[in-house]
Amino acid sequence: LILLDEPAAGLNEREKLDLVHLIRRIRDETGVTVLLIEHDMGLVMQVSEKIVVFDYGQKIADGRPEAVRTDPRVIEAYLGTEE
Repeated sequence: LILLDEPAAGLNEREKLDLVHLIRRIRDETGVTVLLIEHDMGLVMQVSEKIVVFDYGQKIADGRPEAVRTDPRVIEAYLGTEE
């Protein structure tokens, strides 16, 4: 198990891309589980096979990236509502 807590903090876009490739390579070549805590949703979507989303300590969604990306609770938590 590898735990990464905000590994993209302070990285520029090129460095983030390198990080994505590194995480994928470690995961794919070793089979090790990577637990990623990250606010950069683009990076999360690129490297994750399963995502669990928390909002103020409460789990609001879990599943494959495609499902989580379109979950109304996730959209509201991260983008807000028009109200």
